[in-house]
Amino acid sequence: MPDRGGGPTGPRIRVGRPSRRVRTLLMTLGVLAVLGMVFTMFAGFWTDWLWYRSVNYSSVFTTTLWTKIGLFFVFGLLMALAVGVNIWLAHRLRPPLSAMSMEQQNLDRYRMGIAPYKKWLLLGITALVGLIAGASASGQWRTWLMWVNGVPFGQKDPQFKLDVSFYAFDLPWYRFLLGFGFAAAILSVIAAALTHYLYGGLRVTSPGARATAAATGHLSVLIGVFVALKAVAYWLDRYGLAVKSSDFRATDNWTGLRYVDANAYLPAKTILFCIAVICALLFFATLWRRTWQLPVIGFGLMVLSAILIGGLYPAIVQKFQVQPNEQAKEAPYVEKNLEATRKAYGIDGTKVTDYSGTSKTEDKTTLRDDVGSTASIRIMDPNIVSPTFQQLQQIRNYYAFPNNLDVDRYTKDGKDQDTVIGLRELNLAGIPKKNWINNHFRYTHGYGVVAAEGTNADAQGRPVFTESDLPSEGNLGTYEQRVYYGEKTTTYSIVGGPQKEIDYSDDNGEKTTSYKGDSGVNLSNPVNRAAYAVAFGEPQILYSGAIGDGSRILYNRTPKERVEAVAPWLTIDGDAYPAVVNGRIQWIVDAYTTTNGYPYSSRTTLGDTTADSLTATNDNRAVVAQQNQVNYIRNSVKATVDAYTGEVKLYQWDTKDPVLKTWMKAFPDTVKPKGEISKDLMDHLRYPQDLFKVQRELLTRYHVRDATTFLSGSEVWQVPDDPTNRSGNAVPPYYLSMKMPDQKAQAFSLTTTFTPNGRDNLSAFMAVDAEAGASDYGKIRILKLPTNTTVNGPKQVQSQFNSQEDIAESIRLLRGGDSEVEYGNLLTVPLDGGLLYVEPVYVRGGGLKYPLLRKVLVTYGGQTAFENTLDEALNKVFGTEGATPEPPDEGDTTTPPPTSDNPTVQQALQDAQKAFDAGQEALKDNDWEAYGRAQKDLEEALQRAEDAQAEAGRGGAGGGESKPSASPSAKPSGSPSPKPSS
Repeated sequence: MPDRGGGPTGPRIRVGRPSRRVRTLLMTLGVLAVLGMVFTMFAGFWTDWLWYRSVNYSSVFTTTLWTKIGLFFVFGLLMALAVGVNIWLAHRLRPPLSAMSMEQQNLDRYRMGIAPYKKWLLLGITALVGLIAGASASGQWRTWLMWVNGVPFGQKDPQFKLDVSFYAFDLPWYRFLLGFGFAAAILSVIAAALTHYLYGGLRVTSPGARATAAATGHLSVLIGVFVALKAVAYWLDRYGLAVKSSDFRATDNWTGLRYVDANAYLPAKTILFCIAVICALLFFATLWRRTWQLPVIGFGLMVLSAILIGGLYPAIVQKFQVQPNEQAKEAPYVEKNLEATRKAYGIDGTKVTDYSGTSKTEDKTTLRDDVGSTASIRIMDPNIVSPTFQQLQQIRNYYAFPNNLDVDRYTKDGKDQDTVIGLRELNLAGIPKKNWINNHFRYTHGYGVVAAEGTNADAQGRPVFTESDLPSEGNLGTYEQRVYYGEKTTTYSIVGGPQKEIDYSDDNGEKTTSYKGDSGVNLSNPVNRAAYAVAFGEPQILYSGAIGDGSRILYNRTPKERVEAVAPWLTIDGDAYPAVVNGRIQWIVDAYTTTNGYPYSSRTTLGDTTADSLTATNDNRAVVAQQNQVNYIRNSVKATVDAYTGEVKLYQWDTKDPVLKTWMKAFPDTVKPKGEISKDLMDHLRYPQDLFKVQRELLTRYHVRDATTFLSGSEVWQVPDDPTNRSGNAVPPYYLSMKMPDQKAQAFSLTTTFTPNGRDNLSAFMAVDAEAGASDYGKIRILKLPTNTTVNGPKQVQSQFNSQEDIAESIRLLRGGDSEVEYGNLLTVPLDGGLLYVEPVYVRGGGLKYPLLRKVLVTYGGQTAFENTLDEALNKVFGTEGATPEPPDEGDTTTPPPTSDNPTVQQALQDAQKAFDAGQEALKDNDWEAYGRAQKDLEEALQRAEDAQAEAGRGGAGGGESKPSASPSAKPSGSPSPKPSS
């Protein structure tokens, strides 16, 4: 670009150049620094590519990468061209300099300084703005993919009659384009104005005209483009009203048009659009008129109109039309919000039934038999008994269980049974000696499933294990027990090479193994090793002799991390849970598709609605998408992660969800059809807790169907705080097999309670059928209590437990010494018009560092019991203390021992019963030394009985009458299981 500007030139000052050796050294250091930066960037890219290829989701990596690259270059180039062309044009339109004013003399110094570098300066400025714009645009890859692959919802908004997909997929992309256009116009105006000023096209203090005709025309066109974009913004704002959030009544995240929006803002936006178009044309007209007068007047009128029409007029409508008669004015719009919100959150099919809250049967003894058929009451609280699992089944210090165990269903004797389950995962904090080899090569995996009956405890209050020991044995059959991927596995491991791994330990010593799966990334390639050494900041990966042929590096090992990585467009549930499926341990992960662009549907913040007393106090119950605001959610994907191979599978669950269909178009062949879910896996799928928590939060307000009640706020509920702890957070929902009044049989359900806003009495009970594959799966039922009577809520029931004199005294005794009392889940069960509350009470104290079930609290119809077992408490509440108990299930530890005709056996069993009774008395007195002696006597007596029975069996070989076994399985009532290995 030739410089037509003149001016005196000053003397040149020569600066001494550094020596050749220094220049060579500096160049070498510069080249090495650049190569280091390049390889660091390459290492991050290469390791990501290798990982995605290892999990067979390379298409996700390539689709995402190429989309980001395309957006980066397209929008970076557009921004660079917009700014660069306008700088070039402003320079080309510069005027020839005439008499030098003081202002021009000062500017001449800068013109002279940049004259030799003008081309480089232009390239540098355009490259900088292009890089920034491209980086910003690449972050919009989700918006682009949703726009280009959008699938219609088949539903139209009530105001503009446009498909919901316009708001969910199209409008966000149009807004991005508009924002990009505004940024390009503003930067172009600034760059052009500075260039015109530098070269004399604009003057501030010089005599004569303030701007040349060329500068006036150029800047007018740019400002006209900006105003035209503002006109487009006004037009899009009309549609944006359908997804606009506002504070309204008790709803802080109300979305959609209200009366003032439809009757003030909407026409105002249309008028402002027309004014902005006229104003833009006036700016463009300066190309011929060469004067700012009309455009400036038009721009001033547009600003004044925006204040008066867009701000003052709606305020007047709100003040003088809406507020004096708000219910009548807002009712039609509230009805639209009610309908849209219920559809968007999947709560439109909720069945609300009136429920009396009081029993219809006067003779409570007849209800005792109905309890068993109404609910399988779970007295093992998965959120309490993890330390018990840890103490009894940890086996080795380098294993650990999660703080919160899970509830699942497993079949026993042809019947489904609620089961508390956890994995014995790797715990690096417990390894005997920490070093790089032990941390990453020797201790690499956990081992086995531990499961217990949810509805039973042994006589000592310990879980009745159905799968236990190491290796695990029990009802789950044969399966791959090694756990290389789990919720506690947060570091990398290098497996399959020359270094053997510790598999597990038993009385015969350590067992070793070498990983046989094809998971992870092969480290045989030196380039891979160098890349991971840089990516993980661990140089030993590059040269360690423990890495050789067959070595593979495993990382991103938690189920949540793996699913998030292969499906970055999904929102992941905070709780993955394990299940034994087809001979493998599979982590099951629920995943959601969401949007915040569903018209008229109120928004909710996922982090707030999914928080409860468990997420506040435990580290393995994560909160979903802490800050994400959404107004549409579907549990559209069920994912599995193999605990041994890390294989991730995504299954389409909601076959009608348009958001999922959109992402399946964007990432084809990543989500398997629902029909590929095996029956074994289907048996363990369940309704997700976090979706349930979002829905229950919305149902505190949106259970009503008419606008008048909604506006009055008289039916607003709240989720009660958890009464069993002092966290002050919401009570978590509970899984429970139970029967609602309109159901014929028990169903695995997820349940919760509601209380009136600001009060503690019960207002409603909510349950959803959580059994995947069932015809009623996902059906939400709400039992609504009458408002004219008071039924105790969870907090009141807990207070009643604590304040009743005999119960309070019993709890005080349980707390004797250094013991602690822990309250388990307070379960609520509808029964014959009333509500049965059951709460297990655990004691942790003395020499024991883990909780044991000691008592069960039960209340129904004003009657309360605090007894040693659930059966005893139910019998007392229903007035059937003398009733004959039902025959115990097979495997129940309270089954009486068989008898024997052998007097030695009989004497041994009598001694065992005495030792057991002595142990029970010692427990009551918190005398742990006496308890230990009693346990020793018990084991000795059982051993004598077994030896005597075996001797009798050998004596009668070849004939004679067979005698019942006196093995340790024939224990006195409630006797403990054999001790686990330490």
